[in-house]
Amino acid sequence: MYGKKVKLRILFLFLAVALVILSVYLVLKSLEENVVYFISPTEIKNLTEINQKKIRIGGMVKDQSIIIKSDKINFIVTDFKNEINVSYSGSVPNLFAEGKGVVAEGYLKDRNYFNAVKILAKHDENYMPPEVKKALEDK
Repeated sequence: MYGKKVKLRILFLFLAVALVILSVYLVLKSLEENVVYFISPTEIKNLTEINQKKIRIGGMVKDQSIIIKSDKINFIVTDFKNEINVSYSGSVPNLFAEGKGVVAEGYLKDRNYFNAVKILAKHDENYMPPEVKKALEDK
C-alpha cells in the first residue's frame, strides 16, 4: 500500500493541521472571554437573562442624579428612554459630570442596578457614544 515515508508525511501533515486548528481555537476562546460588550439602558431592560460577565454600559449622566458619599459615587445613566442606577468606588475622570456622556465598565446586579469597576469618560465635552447619539436621534 503506502511506504513508510508516505505514512510519516501523512502523520506529520495531520498533526500540523490539528495543531493549527487547536491554536486558532485557543486564540478565539481567549478573545471571547476578554470581549466586553457595550449596552444601553434600554437594551438592559430588554435582556432575557442577566449573567455575571463584565459589560460596559453607556449613556448620559442624568441631571441631579450624582450622589457622592465618602468613598462611593452613585449616579443614574440614561439613554432618555430608560435609566439604570450605577454605583462606583474610586476616582472619576475630570470630565465626569451631569448631562455628559459616560461609559461604565462592571457587572449587572439586576435590570436596575449596575456596579461599576471603571468609569470611561476620557473624552472632550462634545463626544457622545454612537449608540447614545442614535438613541437621541430616534427620540
